[in-house]
Amino acid sequence: MFYKLTIVTILFCIASIASNDIKDLDSFKASFTQVITSNSENKIEYKGEVFIKKSGKILWKYKTPVEKNVYINDNFAIVDEPELEQAIFTQLESEINIIKLLNNSKKVNENSYITNIEDIDYLIKTSKDDDKINYIKYKDKLENDVEIKFSNVVQNGEIADGIFKFTVPSNYDVIRK
Repeated sequence: MFYKLTIVTILFCIASIASNDIKDLDSFKASFTQVITSNSENKIEYKGEVFIKKSGKILWKYKTPVEKNVYINDNFAIVDEPELEQAIFTQLESEINIIKLLNNSKKVNENSYITNIEDIDYLIKTSKDDDKINYIKYKDKLENDVEIKFSNVVQNGEIADGIFKFTVPSNYDVIRK
């Protein structure tokens, strides 16, 4: 479930980056706090960093509560779990198409956008001052409320391609799904 939620969140973040009125956005990096609240009001909070390039390369570096790195390149994902010494390689059902996601998002008001991916509506809020993405909210398929807040946002900054390359350590188990 964590992996599916992570992939959907990544797809959404690409949509939200593309949905800004910034037509020439080439990259996005930020710190994030992701809070998932269940129907029974149980909460889990993840923190980390995200790096995204228009070319389809994405890296989510989860730092708490557990270390985990999720690498996406077009329609292929690798979930690196250092604490478990394992890497999960997964073929995604579809390639991330930024142009399609851009065309599907709709501006609700000056600083709000809505888009729908896989029958889930996502609300994107941007800063009034600089149009940078502040947060994303949605209800996942299990009826959990999900909110991702971004800080230290850098749009169109330099991100080296090397950060998106994962080399499997020799002591890791490799799982292919």
